[in-house]
Amino acid sequence: MADTAHRPEHRYGNRPTMKNVAAKAGVGLKTVSRVVNGEPGVTPDTERRVQEAIEALGFRRNDSARVLRKGRTATVGLVLEDLADPFYGPLSRAVEEVARAHGTLLINGSSAEDPDREQELALSLCARRVDGLIVIPAGDDHRYLEPEIRAGVATVFVDRPAGRIEADEVLSDSFGGARDGTAHLIAHGHRRIGFVGDRPRIHTAAERLRGYRAAMEDAGLPVREEWVSPGPTDPERVGAAVRGMLAAPEPVTALFAGNNRVTVTAVRVLAAHARPVALVGFDDIELADLLGITVVAQDAAALGRTAAERLFRRLDGADGAPERVVLGTTLLARGSGEVPPPTD
Repeated sequence: MADTAHRPEHRYGNRPTMKNVAAKAGVGLKTVSRVVNGEPGVTPDTERRVQEAIEALGFRRNDSARVLRKGRTATVGLVLEDLADPFYGPLSRAVEEVARAHGTLLINGSSAEDPDREQELALSLCARRVDGLIVIPAGDDHRYLEPEIRAGVATVFVDRPAGRIEADEVLSDSFGGARDGTAHLIAHGHRRIGFVGDRPRIHTAAERLRGYRAAMEDAGLPVREEWVSPGPTDPERVGAAVRGMLAAPEPVTALFAGNNRVTVTAVRVLAAHARPVALVGFDDIELADLLGITVVAQDAAALGRTAAERLFRRLDGADGAPERVVLGTTLLARGSGEVPPPTD
């Protein structure tokens, strides 16, 4: 039988308080407060007893109560689309670094591309008194945040714009990047170019499709509907769309992939295809430089950093109308987008 005589009793969720420390050390509550906050007026022997009691009980100062007295919680929330998406790693890290520089803790969560879950998560963060929010929208109606913004919760939208409210926004130039990527394929001789993208209700997906169409129109090229396939980005759907374009009576000779998930699936499908097919993807992917994948790269870290800096400027009292900041993209030619069309 296990010896439990000296096992400490744990009461999870009931943390020791300064009153517990004071009782154990045999001192007054004010004395504990002075020791905890590094204030003068405590003898070395008394301070030693208080510190021993703190260590024995596992007491930690309640910073939440301390900062609340200043009108702030020193926390901000970040609502992401998908924590597993590599694109959001550097964005989240950049937000965290800016928050850390301002002595603030970042709390993040994923909406899983569900507008209801986005709203639930954002309002839960507000209920926990975060000072500000950075939101990557899943939905297109953010009026639910109006009362929170009026109550003083600074809010910045990043990657996608706010829906039906006025708020600060930091976006990438999805339209311009997709137009440039498609024009790059056209410049290398392609006339039958397929587009596979995300669901068109998503702002970035719609802008990239619009950029693709604009480049084709600028070059006087038709866009057949069988060359355009927006929808969910799961491998099964994307793979079927790519294979269908390649098996058509007049197959496409090049593909523009609307985001990193589409690009990964397209690379796998094209690797098994008999003829070389040119490929340009929107968003960089891991090992793309080694695999020679041409991409339109957006700076995820710059998006996160710019949004966080805007958020803290608002928290520091910056006034003025909401602003939209649009960051440019960069086309990285690595080989796949420079494959010429077949000559026969």
